Amino acid sequence: MNAPLAEISLTVEPGAHAVLMLDGAGWHIASELAVPDNITLLPLPPRAPELNPVENVWQFLRDNRLGNRVFVSHEDVLDRCCKAWNRLIDQPWKIMSIGLCDWAYRL
Repeated sequence: MNAPLAEISLTVEPGAHAVLMLDGAGWHIASELAVPDNITLLPLPPRAPELNPVENVWQFLRDNRLGNRVFVSHEDVLDRCCKAWNRLIDQPWKIMSIGLCDWAYRL
């Protein structure tokens, strides 16, 4: 996690500050984490997938490409996951529609 934080820090405009929303993964809160001065980490509350739209992406992939499958090998898992991911990223409009939260526009 330190390497991505350092990389993100380099892209923050001088004088600006980045806020990164994170889920509760252990590596997001590790005590060895070196958070650059121009980044603030904002952990999301547990059990609140509606606040983390990427959770909807994973659910979409499970529902439409990866769920209820029998994989014959580790390579098969990797191959199917890569194909599912690459098919999805070729459809940015699909990602946008998956990530939209109607409730956010009613506030």
